[in-house]
Amino acid sequence: VCRIIAAFPLAGADVLDSIEIETAPNPRWAVLWLHGLGADGHDFEPIVPQLVAPDWPPIRFIFPHAPVRPVTVNGGMRMRAWYDILGLEIANRQDEPGIRDSIRHVERLIDRESMRGVDESRLVLAGFSQGGAIALAAGVRHRRTLAGIVALSTYLPLGDRTEAELHPANRATPIWFGHGVADPVVPSRLGQMSCEWLRARGYPVQWHTWPMPHSVCAEEIAACFWAVRYEAA
Repeated sequence: VCRIIAAFPLAGADVLDSIEIETAPNPRWAVLWLHGLGADGHDFEPIVPQLVAPDWPPIRFIFPHAPVRPVTVNGGMRMRAWYDILGLEIANRQDEPGIRDSIRHVERLIDRESMRGVDESRLVLAGFSQGGAIALAAGVRHRRTLAGIVALSTYLPLGDRTEAELHPANRATPIWFGHGVADPVVPSRLGQMSCEWLRARGYPVQWHTWPMPHSVCAEEIAACFWAVRYEAA
């Protein structure tokens, strides 16, 4: 496995620092993975050697670091976050400016992969918790077709705005939800409501649960990427 630490920013663009791993030279597939609240790009870095099968094509995994910002629900403590959490009812009083800013960051990262030779139809957008919320919000608005969207322990934010902002480019893109049934942070019912909302609008959505809290497990990680890899192929 070849590990790349330095990013290759677009000239004049504000591209987030990222951890990058290439499974072989000259990748033409990419996975852009967004971490959860208070973590960073290193959080899911260890999944790569456990995940990739020998017969898969070369893949570039990009694990960006979210900006550091104060988080209201944590007493204003500054930490890496894709947006502010204003209260325990996470689906209410959402930080719309923060969410939209993170969507823009994701767009810049996708643009950089296009410049490096990865067609967007070969890019999977994935995330856990807050990162999954941004993956969903950015993916359904993206103007070019993606390979797939993976949403772990999360929900679709800005529900009252999203209807008018859905882009048809990703109406047929596979979306894979995974959630712990004992999640006390993002209740599984909230994730399932997002899944049903997308399904009602014609998105090909899968919903899977595991007996766990707000976390991921090896079986979930393996299942989600095998599903997206072969549905998108």
